[in-house]
Amino acid sequence: MQAKILVVDDERPIAEILKYNLEREGFQVSVAYDGAEAIRKAEAVRPDLMILDLMLPKVDGLEVCRQVRRKSQVPILMLTAKGEETDKVLGLELGADDYVTKPFSPRELIARVKAILRRTKSVPPVADTLDFGELVIDASRYEVWKRGQMISLTPREFELLRFMASRPQQVFSRDVLLAQVWGYEFSGDSRVVDVTIRRLREKIEDDASSPRYIQTKRGVGYFFSRP
Repeated sequence: MQAKILVVDDERPIAEILKYNLEREGFQVSVAYDGAEAIRKAEAVRPDLMILDLMLPKVDGLEVCRQVRRKSQVPILMLTAKGEETDKVLGLELGADDYVTKPFSPRELIARVKAILRRTKSVPPVADTLDFGELVIDASRYEVWKRGQMISLTPREFELLRFMASRPQQVFSRDVLLAQVWGYEFSGDSRVVDVTIRRLREKIEDDASSPRYIQTKRGVGYFFSRP
């Protein structure tokens, strides 16, 4: 089946260029031109991925991201203007999976889209279930359970946790995590890793300020600590 992409951008020429190029690659594409329409279509279309501009009329992109995340874990690729560092980080904290800075080339964006979809649809290369007692990672179902309660993670959060948990006690630098989990040479900075780690800790740790599972190796990077 063709993957469904929802493009959200109030600049119609950009939206139409994206639609044209994505359809050429075989995707089914829907378009929304403002935030309110984006929220409605995200629920109606149930896309496999959203391309979401942050600067939108009616409802801004950050609020769209926040509302979509309440009901769905669909991968979200943000479009940001150069210099919007604060909004970029906030978008990642709200659950966006990646970002592309305008101006961008359609080829770059399509490569990002394919990388995200490949990661979320691929067969896991590690054991189907990683069992750490209270914390269980079910790779075949893309589910994480803690003390019998399912924890809702975004695809990127899940991939990062699964990658680290499958190699407990091994320390990874931010650059290595970007290459292994994000799947390409990242064009931004390593804060995307820090933000995703922080979100993961808030979800899986009893106390995010004193983590039990995801540990920091000062000056080096992060590692998953087997309890």
